Parts: sequence; C-alpha cells; structure tokens
Amino acid sequence: MDTRDRETSRTPAILRPRLNRRVAVKGAAAIGLGAPSMRFAMPAVHAQDIVQIRLGTWAAVEEANELQSVLDEVNAAAEGFEIISEPQPADYYTKLQTTLAGGTGPDLFWLSQEFVAGYADLGAILDISDMLESDDTPAADLSDYFEPILRTAQYDGRTFGLPWISQPVMLYYNPQLFADAGVDEPTEDWTWDDFRSAAEAITDADAGIYGTSFNSWPPIHMFIWQAGGETITPELDACPIDTPEAIEGAQFYADIIYKEQYAAPESAIAEQGFGEMMKAGKIGMFYGGATDDLDYAYKKDPANAEIKMALVPSGPAGRTTFAWTASTVINADTENPDVAYQALVALTEGIHHWKIVAPRQSLATEETIAEVVPDKAESAPIIVQALEDMRSFNIIPDQAEWDLTFSEEYQTPLFFDEATAEELAPEVRPILEDQLP
Repeated sequence: MDTRDRETSRTPAILRPRLNRRVAVKGAAAIGLGAPSMRFAMPAVHAQDIVQIRLGTWAAVEEANELQSVLDEVNAAAEGFEIISEPQPADYYTKLQTTLAGGTGPDLFWLSQEFVAGYADLGAILDISDMLESDDTPAADLSDYFEPILRTAQYDGRTFGLPWISQPVMLYYNPQLFADAGVDEPTEDWTWDDFRSAAEAITDADAGIYGTSFNSWPPIHMFIWQAGGETITPELDACPIDTPEAIEGAQFYADIIYKEQYAAPESAIAEQGFGEMMKAGKIGMFYGGATDDLDYAYKKDPANAEIKMALVPSGPAGRTTFAWTASTVINADTENPDVAYQALVALTEGIHHWKIVAPRQSLATEETIAEVVPDKAESAPIIVQALEDMRSFNIIPDQAEWDLTFSEEYQTPLFFDEATAEELAPEVRPILEDQLP
C-alpha cells in the first residue's frame, strides 16, 4: 500500500515509478467491494475473428476475482474480442514499464491519476479523442463524466483513457467515542475548528485512544484546497504553496499530524496499523475513501467498532474533498487499436457497475451505490452529497519527481516540526516550479 520506488537517474518519468494506486489511497481499505452486481447493457463488437485483448491491473486476489466476474459478462456480450486479465499486484508499475519498454506490454492497463499525463507525454498510450467523438455508447459519452475526474484522463486537450472510479474522501467516525467524550456527532456544518476540538476531547493518550489519525493520508493538498490555496495551478504553470491560503491549510495539517493532543503518534500507527486502529475502536475520526468498508466492517466481524460516515469538515474556503481516481488506457503499441478501443469501452461500462463511485453523473446515484454494495445503502446519500465537492490533483508529466520533491522538501520537515509552512513554502516553491512543463 505504501510502495515507493525512488530512482536517482534522470530517466524519463515512465521509467521512474514512485507511486502506485495504493499511495493515492494510503491508509484506506482495499478497493475491492464484494460480488459485483452486473445489470447493464454491454455494447456489442462485431468482427470476423476473436481478438484476445490483454488487460494489465494491480488487482490482488479478491479484487481480481471480482474483476473476472465483470470480464466474464463483458466477454459473453462481445463478438470480436476476449479480454484476458493479467493482474500484477506486486510492483505493478515497475513490471508494467518493463513490459512496455520490451514491447510485450498489455493492450489495456490501469493507471492511477498521477501517471496519465506522463505516459501520454511520452507517447506510451493511445490518444482516443477521435474514437470517442464517433462513438455513441454510454461509457464513451464524455459529457456524462464528472469534469474534475475526466480531467485526470486528459493531457494537452486530448483524452487518453476512461476513468473507472471517482472515490471522494469521507469522514468516518466512532459514535461511541463521541458519546464517551460528551461530543456531538459531526454535522454538515462542521468546520476545522469543530474537528480539532472533537479530536482533542476524544483523545486519551494514556488509554491509547486518539481523536484522529494522519500519516500523509489524507493528502495535505485537500486542506490546502479547503483554505483556498493550490499546489499546482490548473494551467500547470505555478506552484503557489506560499500564498497565505496555502500556508494556512498546510499548517492546519501539520499542527495535527502525530500530535498526541489530537492524533495517533507515528509509533502507534506503525505498530497497530493505520485503518486497523480505527476498526479497533482506538480512533475517533478517520479520513477514508468512500469505498472503504469502515462503515460496515462491524457487520462482517463484531470485533470491529461500529463506525458511521459524514461529510469532511469545511475549511475557510469550503469543503473540497480529494477524489482518488484511475483510468484504463490503451497501449500505443497495441496490434489491434480499434478492437482494443471497443474492449476499453465495454470494460469501462462493466466496471462502472462494479466500482463505486462511478465517475459518470448518470450512475453516481444512491440507488446504484446501494445496488452495487448493499452495505453502503445507509451511507449512500452522504457519498452522493460529497460528489459536488470532489476534485483531484492537477497533474504534470513529471509528477513522480514533483511528488518526491514536495514530500521530501516540504511535507516531511513540516510534519516533523523542522520548520513552519510559512518558512518552508517560499523556499520550496521555486524548486517545485523548476519541474513544471
């Protein structure tokens, strides 16, 4: 979940893997959701011969089994192709890049949001913009996608893949710990101050109980956005982390992470596990993805604490919440680009009826969420409400190096009280901007 590979050579970004999907959802529970409910119409593909389309994913055993159920139905409806799943849960990006460089890469493969721009910039994935324009199938209708999510599959005004999930960060909380501390449960009106006060009231470090837990998850960017700041501008031409708003958001995060007045110390997280402490009833509030099983884990195992879901607290400028997303893309060197595209659209439709939240407005509904994951029915209205505030990162081609610099030069010294956000931001900004396109 926390795999990070650091390369010292100045090789292209595609050969310098550092983040994978599990970094983007660091500390969250597995994305796999339980047996998928497949109730959708698959677009048929007409061809003379069946073409095998290889699909590369990071899916581990449980998720891979669920994906295979999706593929079985997709393949049953297809007339011109068969998608063959090739999961690589360990060292996914390293193995993917090796096969691409050797000319043996899969026809389709998953990329988390951090990587689409870099792979597109290097010409490693297919530009599907024109194909989409002439396609009237539902999954190809870009107007139905949430715009902030669709942008993660685009680069330089072109589209290079189809997003298959839009997972906003939610606030999970333990109602028993709130009651024990005499604190009212979170409401839609909750602010940073409410969150911080509740975290302090719930914390009993001697008993191993903490109000919250941060460990670079949730992303500090989310709090910078909530304060009205930015890390990389939408135009990809500046890194204004030294604005008053960005500094306020970053410092709020720094004042909580690992501070035993509010949050679990790093040593406790390392020893007991990040999300595991929440399930064990030792954390009052936890920022997790909408697909996490925290709100129904107690139904699966009574040893787990009962946990509820709420919207994330609002910062000075709003309740913007980070949304983790990923796309399926086409290998630029595929031998069958037209068939690979048809397989991509059919696969995307299938996954949109499996993973929550689907990145399409027509499918991001309470009914769809509850149908796909019945145990999420109670939380579904809150998830849908959060969608209007979700956004993702603004991504540059050399995102891996930018992230590494941001982490080492800014986040780490900030989190460990080596300097304040006000002191660090003006020094780090020009270093970050040197890496912009």
